[in-house]
Amino acid sequence: MRPQSPDENPAPRPIGSRSVDPRKLRADDLRYLLAVSRTGRLVTAADALGVDHTTVSRRIAALEKSLGLRLIERGAEGWTLTDIGRAVSESARVIEEAIDRVVDTVAGQDPPSLHGTVRVSAPDGFGTVFATPALVRVRRRHPRLQVELITATRQLALRPSGFDLALVIGVPASSHLVTEHLTDYTLGLYASDDYLTRYGRPETVAELREHPLIFYIESMLQVGDLDIERHLPGMTPSFSSTNVFAQLEATQQGAGIGVLPAFLAQRTRLRRLLADEIDIRLPITLAVRREAVTHPAVRAVWTALRREVAERADELLPE
Repeated sequence: MRPQSPDENPAPRPIGSRSVDPRKLRADDLRYLLAVSRTGRLVTAADALGVDHTTVSRRIAALEKSLGLRLIERGAEGWTLTDIGRAVSESARVIEEAIDRVVDTVAGQDPPSLHGTVRVSAPDGFGTVFATPALVRVRRRHPRLQVELITATRQLALRPSGFDLALVIGVPASSHLVTEHLTDYTLGLYASDDYLTRYGRPETVAELREHPLIFYIESMLQVGDLDIERHLPGMTPSFSSTNVFAQLEATQQGAGIGVLPAFLAQRTRLRRLLADEIDIRLPITLAVRREAVTHPAVRAVWTALRREVAERADELLPE
């Protein structure tokens, strides 16, 4: 017999529509469904709940059997909720919130603090410089809340999973998300003084073609808005990386001219080049999974992200 993988769910699959006996439902099983909906993986959900992955799989299988419906399914990036799974998960949040209120009442906390785990996905640069301070702010107010930040510059899947909130470059297209335009930010051309001394300063876009460019790896780029061909047609980066901080470091080391976010470059001694000709402006969208929209902790992080961006707008769009 083939050994079971940690992220395989052995639950029996659709039984069909039938009436459900509420006496056979275990409210605690719903907490396991909520954990998988947030993380997208059985192992990670198990860690959050303090159990092993087989327990998570077994409890969700029991819940599916009680309901006679498939609640989760295998996706490209882990487990995702089915349409009915999302509806069940959204309804189940009130149970989790009620448990949290009981804990606060017993602990004598007034007003109650937020509990649970909120996972945020964001591009590496924006996530580090803007999302991190916002998450720290929320944690100071709610020390019992766990926050997780995943940094990756990528597009969201049509059936997104593994996060509660996501900050993405561009506008994601998915009916499973509630989206809000959070801000715009600008990218420009930057170079170090040492590089300009050694190789000269390009005065026109045409002269720029004589210099090595630093940007993302085109073949691995998952965000269409960052396609260099859209902004600098005919140019190919000579130094590429999937990580914007590697691009920043290479630019500071004099490897070439970097196409960098202003909010990162202005923290260094790099020089802005051809500012009038090259001023790339892109949107940052905040996306929330529909079943997570009403969760108090998610709302608190959402508010903190808005505030962080509003207070530091001049860094994102400098004069």
